[in-house]
Amino acid sequence: MARRIDRDALRSSIMALKDIDDDVRADLLTLVDTRKYGLVWEEHPEEVEERLRRSMPVLDEMKERHIEGLTADAPNHILIEGDNLEALNVLSYTHEGKIDVIYIDPPYNTGNRDFVYNDSFVDSEDDYRHSKWLSFMSKRLKIAKRLLSERGIIFISIDDNEQANLKLLCDSVFGERNFISKFIWQSTPGSHTGSDIKTVTEYIYLYCKRKEIFVPNTQAITDATKYKNKDKYVNKRGGYVLNKLDRRMTGSHYSESLNYQIETPEKTLLYPGSSEKKLEHWNWRWSKEKVKWGIENGFIVFKKNNGVWSIYFKQYQNVDNNDTPLERSSPYQNLLDDDDSFNSARGSADLMNILSAKVFDYPKPISLIVRILKIASQDNSTVLDFFAGSGTTLHAVMQLNKEDGGHRQCILVTNNENGICERVTYERNRRVIEGYTTPKGVAVEGLKDNSLRYYRTRLLPRQRTNRNRRALMMAATELLCIKEDLYDELPMEGLPWKKFEKIVRLFGRDGRWMMIIYNEEAIAEIVRWIANNEKATVGHPMKVYVFSYSSYAYDDDFVEVADRVQLCALPEAIYEAYRQVLPREDRFYDEEEV
Repeated sequence: MARRIDRDALRSSIMALKDIDDDVRADLLTLVDTRKYGLVWEEHPEEVEERLRRSMPVLDEMKERHIEGLTADAPNHILIEGDNLEALNVLSYTHEGKIDVIYIDPPYNTGNRDFVYNDSFVDSEDDYRHSKWLSFMSKRLKIAKRLLSERGIIFISIDDNEQANLKLLCDSVFGERNFISKFIWQSTPGSHTGSDIKTVTEYIYLYCKRKEIFVPNTQAITDATKYKNKDKYVNKRGGYVLNKLDRRMTGSHYSESLNYQIETPEKTLLYPGSSEKKLEHWNWRWSKEKVKWGIENGFIVFKKNNGVWSIYFKQYQNVDNNDTPLERSSPYQNLLDDDDSFNSARGSADLMNILSAKVFDYPKPISLIVRILKIASQDNSTVLDFFAGSGTTLHAVMQLNKEDGGHRQCILVTNNENGICERVTYERNRRVIEGYTTPKGVAVEGLKDNSLRYYRTRLLPRQRTNRNRRALMMAATELLCIKEDLYDELPMEGLPWKKFEKIVRLFGRDGRWMMIIYNEEAIAEIVRWIANNEKATVGHPMKVYVFSYSSYAYDDDFVEVADRVQLCALPEAIYEAYRQVLPREDRFYDEEEV
């Protein structure tokens, strides 16, 4: 017979244990608090995780690989070479809460040499095959969640080997209520031979940060036959009747997105249900966009009876209101079908055309990634792929920007195993930006209005000695340029440059300014420079990062220009961001230098 576990008694017993290591005590308490339902797996430490117990990652830019965009406002895309757990920790400082769309294509863990754990392939005979994969993924997804903006979403490609585990893991990390859809797409053409059931599909899971504010895009319906009545709006409307724009909904027909306010001619705001307050189960029949269109084109009528406003729409005899050009769109479906078929063969052909060689197995087709970006990205979204592989995601982002005039930025992360980052990820996108010729001799024009910067991860000691603090401050420049999206260094006229060239640096663009002060002894002279320089103006404060041994950013010294600067003490801000995500430090590193 099952017995109820008294968890409070167990916790008390564990706390009363003597001669027990604190880490072991913490692990035991975690086991006691383990939920009765959900994934449970044995943790398998990664070598990179162990390195991060004593080290912290920074970035070094490979300036020789920088590709400058054709125009000054070209989006700055970033490629990071290194272990993605290290890179995600870096991004936790530069991009926490700033990523709008994440797409990842992680190892599928097929047991067929596609998943490497601690420099060894995990094969199908490994008893801990699934536990290792879950350990690997959970660490990365937890940081990924921190990176997402409030409206952020994450797409994750997977196949049947781990899709069930991935669903439960994502429910745990992102919350079951934030699950949006599991997209199905045909990844292989299939065949009509053999006696087995051929698997021809894969999946893409979609989760969001906050479902209550997530609004997916719609797609245009291009079938010309569905526009057969569009010309009647101008000349052939005929007579009309008025229909109430609002109605009470029941069950699943209610839509929160259609319960919004409309401004009346008296400038008051009206919810559906003729009420100035929001009522449950009431909807407008039209979306905000269609109401705006209806008002502008004479389809919406406001009437006031006995002091109460009502809103109507005109229903013409010869016109179907649901056939307006504005409304000829539909939601995306979870079946991602395509006339030319999304499949790995098409992805290989994409890559072959660019690099003239087969250099990567099963790359995703550009068209597939463009399709999912259209589902949820905006024209200024920041997109992240930390399993970048052949670099399809950046290619798709640049292609979509070209199609719709967007300014999306993309961050790619991949290791350089077998030279993949240098020879495939970077080289592919370099050619896409600069232009290339296919194996058949067809010249393809480059997507030149894009910039690309190449970085490598590097590790510094985590121990907070004064020497290490100085080293981290000197290594922080690349992180700060990425964080502020400012890369253009400017001269500081009026300062004795030889004295200050290694003490202060100034970056600026489009009226935004960032200063990095590496040595606090220069603050007094820098304050005088700011006070006399028009670059730091009231209302547009300059971001000033200043070295400090603590979280104090010398606010008292900047009193004279307090309304012209925004101060931040480094490297303490970096330590604090990393503290949230790095694994627990080794005991050797717990003590501060006196």
